[in-house]
Amino acid sequence: MKTMNADLHCHSTVSDGLLSPSAVVERAHANGVDLLALTDHDELAGLAEARARAEALGMGFVDGAELSVSWCDETVHIVGLGFDPTHPALVAGLKQVRDGRDTRAQRMSDDLARIGIRGVFEGAMRYVGNPALISRSHFARYLVEIGVARDVANVFEHYLVRGKPGFVEHEWASLEDALGWIHAAGGLAVIAHPGRTRCAKADLVRLFERFKDLGGEAIEVVSGTQSGADALEFARVARRYGFLASRVSDFHGPGESAVDIGRSEMLPPDLTPVWTRLV
Repeated sequence: MKTMNADLHCHSTVSDGLLSPSAVVERAHANGVDLLALTDHDELAGLAEARARAEALGMGFVDGAELSVSWCDETVHIVGLGFDPTHPALVAGLKQVRDGRDTRAQRMSDDLARIGIRGVFEGAMRYVGNPALISRSHFARYLVEIGVARDVANVFEHYLVRGKPGFVEHEWASLEDALGWIHAAGGLAVIAHPGRTRCAKADLVRLFERFKDLGGEAIEVVSGTQSGADALEFARVARRYGFLASRVSDFHGPGESAVDIGRSEMLPPDLTPVWTRLV
């Protein structure tokens, strides 16, 4: 069970991925994935389609979502796994988080217009697969299209992070609310790609401690958006706090993601994988 090819964090067109939920599942199956979780941002709408396709292919599937959380004046992400996607508290909580995205997106577009980059909201909407959810990734793809930057990573670096002209402060869910919704729905909570957080080290330690106090279960040790050095560091964190370990690609689409779905490095053998609680 420890060596199974599990990928427990990826995205579809229901949030900011490039492939439909069914296509994500088909790619995972073709890449030898044994257990997949679709974890769209603050959204559950792709889960039924993905599960049906996984069952048809005989591949294990876990319901998931990636929740946006405000911490230390930054955005961190918590992945929920193995929950009831119809649970009223979770459904209502995620709707509340999504409702703020349109306002943020319009403000981002207005800020970019002030530096001469106009029509970005309308352009970004062409990349949106789900009208209920527009994200920075959709903005980034449009800015690449019009030649403002060479790739999505370059757009984020120069326009969409704190201190840059397209960054807009936004208050997401609290850590307490996010874990409350996940646990109320019977799921497990996982700190997503901690190596990507922009929090100061002391704030990151506080995150681990508060997450543990709230009953958080796991941390992404191996992620396609983290380095090998990060994996070593967060393996130590998992050991220190007794967290289960997750292995993920954080796949968004071919040609855009650093690691293909199901192709991440394996977890250190002494850690307990989170999927031991899911299968």
